[in-house]
Amino acid sequence: MAGAPVIRVSGLVNAFGEQVVHDGLDLEVRQGEIMGVVGGSGTGKSVLMRSIIGLQPPRAGEIEVFGHDMCALSAAEAADVRRHWGVLFQNGALFSGLTVAENIEVPMREYYDLDEALMDEIAAYKVGLVGLPQEAGPKYPSELSGGMKKRAGLARALALDPELLFLDEPTAGLDPIGAAAFDDLIRSLRDTLGLTVFLITHDLDTLHAICDRVAVLADKRVLKVGTIPELLEFEHPWVQEYFSGPRGRAAAQASERG
Repeated sequence: MAGAPVIRVSGLVNAFGEQVVHDGLDLEVRQGEIMGVVGGSGTGKSVLMRSIIGLQPPRAGEIEVFGHDMCALSAAEAADVRRHWGVLFQNGALFSGLTVAENIEVPMREYYDLDEALMDEIAAYKVGLVGLPQEAGPKYPSELSGGMKKRAGLARALALDPELLFLDEPTAGLDPIGAAAFDDLIRSLRDTLGLTVFLITHDLDTLHAICDRVAVLADKRVLKVGTIPELLEFEHPWVQEYFSGPRGRAAAQASERG
């Protein structure tokens, strides 16, 4: 069962010039849960994630991660907290000039002073952990398929054994079989490693398959947080169209068959 909040966002305001993206946004993510984050184009899903991980300073509001007020920490204190989370950006965001193994070792080099042989051993373990063959380690991102790049990016996100995992559209661009396999991997890793997962997605199959709760972004805030059955009872035009439309019904039926 999900426990105490790992992430707590209160009164968040994000804006770019005169364009206000978030205005008084509140959200809690509980320990051990997979929290899906959905919303229409321009609702600021990625901006919310970037604010939480410190890449987008908010105009106002509070962001707590592991009980720490992220906006009040020194650079050294914030870096110490960041060691406890991993991030998979869209399309993997791998360094093209580094091999898969070298990409995985980047966080280790940033935060620790480890022996080269030990880093190579850890990288090889992470390659296997995400379901990649060991021969993927010495390959460059350009030599990988889209699905393999996602898994390589996930391996890098897991390099420091994080407690919290941020995923931004992890199944975007994957075929249905590859997307379902990636969903299964995320759920298995959550269960095996005890992760808390913050997952931005448009994929209705993913929401039905692995998310414990879903946060809906609309009207510059989190409109509703709940299970999919709870959201289906929520009377809001976008929510109803998204979850009860043809694609939503198909995803629900597929989930029930699974």
